[in-house]
Amino acid sequence: MERIEALELLKEYNKSESLLKHAYAVEAVMKHFAELNGEDKDYWGNIGLLHDLDYEMYPNEHCIMAEKILMENNVSADIIRAVKSHGYGICTDVIPERYMEKVLYTIDELTGLVTATVLMRPDKSITGLEVKSVMKKFKTPKFAAGVDRTLILKGCTMIDMELDQVIGETIKGMSKSAKEIGL
Repeated sequence: MERIEALELLKEYNKSESLLKHAYAVEAVMKHFAELNGEDKDYWGNIGLLHDLDYEMYPNEHCIMAEKILMENNVSADIIRAVKSHGYGICTDVIPERYMEKVLYTIDELTGLVTATVLMRPDKSITGLEVKSVMKKFKTPKFAAGVDRTLILKGCTMIDMELDQVIGETIKGMSKSAKEIGL
């Protein structure tokens, strides 16, 4: 699947600017982690783009409708599985097994926390954002209260990285697409 196809499919089911920016953020971080691990960044990026494909139209059937939509569009079973696995323990019982799935599981919520942290900065720019700033916000449960910190920590264990390392790499990945993400 080419990015243009993934993007068209994403935009067919998502009109919300904030959801699109979230998809771009996850795409950017997935590409970054793919590069770090010598993997196919376009493949990982497309999974990042499509991970919340169904969320705007079917929030109560998240990941379930994504599977149906992706199947109807002849998307490969491995991409479908990855999309489903990011909802493990929330809306699916598909355990992230491949490293790429574990990264997606880990950074999905984290991109939201990084975004919220950036939006609190006077310049609203990710440029110069430090890991310690995000760590401080991570430790403040009332800040971006919708971000499930337990999932992020569980994901860090899955990918065998410390939280501060994952935050640092997430910032780097998001920085590469700062304009598209709006940060």
